Amino acid sequence: MLRLALLPLGSWSGRFAIFVLAAVVLVAAVAPALAPYDPLANHFDAAGQLLRLDPPSARYKLGTTYYGLDVLSQLIYGTRIVLVVGITCAVLIGVIGTNVGLVAGYYGGRVDGLLMRLTDLAFGIPFLPFVVMLVALLRPSLWNTIVAISMLMWRTSARVIRSQVLSLRERGFVRAARIAGASDLRILYVHIFPNVLPMVLLYVAFDIAYAVLAEASVSFLGFGDPNQVSWGQMLYLAYVSGSIRQAWWWTLPPGLAISLFVIAVFLVGRNYERLTNPRLR
Repeated sequence: MLRLALLPLGSWSGRFAIFVLAAVVLVAAVAPALAPYDPLANHFDAAGQLLRLDPPSARYKLGTTYYGLDVLSQLIYGTRIVLVVGITCAVLIGVIGTNVGLVAGYYGGRVDGLLMRLTDLAFGIPFLPFVVMLVALLRPSLWNTIVAISMLMWRTSARVIRSQVLSLRERGFVRAARIAGASDLRILYVHIFPNVLPMVLLYVAFDIAYAVLAEASVSFLGFGDPNQVSWGQMLYLAYVSGSIRQAWWWTLPPGLAISLFVIAVFLVGRNYERLTNPRLR
């Protein structure tokens, strides 16, 4: 396990990824102390006029938005939404996909057929339109977005884990456990699950990146939580205000932040994949 944890440090891409992710976690942890202003507070000049699209200055390091909000404070608080969405969605997706794959692969027959037809149905539903429609029906909020994302994204990991379990269930250690009188539940989660855990962790890493991209897409389309500050919502507000081209200090930071975070997560997943699959080394 120690080798798995230290693997990303073995290459320049891994070190870069760890640095970016550590920075995001650190900023999110100390966001109230680090942010110079309330991210939802409007700012005014000496004459009482709203500071619309004020460029970067000594007072506002990344300028202000069309609504007089401090861009730097919003960018800092946006790290919290990224971590909440990424980690929560990855856990939910991992739990659903892993259990579907384990049960389908182990029992086979009608159980496998039913679960795989449900998986095929999930693959047949367009992801982003489904998430947008569900969030719109439930009411735009952070947790509704997380639930909507998690309801479809488990499909890929379920198929991959099922294929591994189909092979593992015929191994000698599984037969020995059956002969010893072990229950199906014990065989699934004590004997088979540890052997698919590396693949589960790999998909959890990738799911974090996919979930963050999905949340940013939903927010950019105008269905983000209006009471939360996210990087996708920053881009959406810049677009609807007509400032997305002229106010580079408003659009460039959240765009770069999303790209760096997603790239970092993919690099960690890629380095981890090299360990779980020796053919990639």
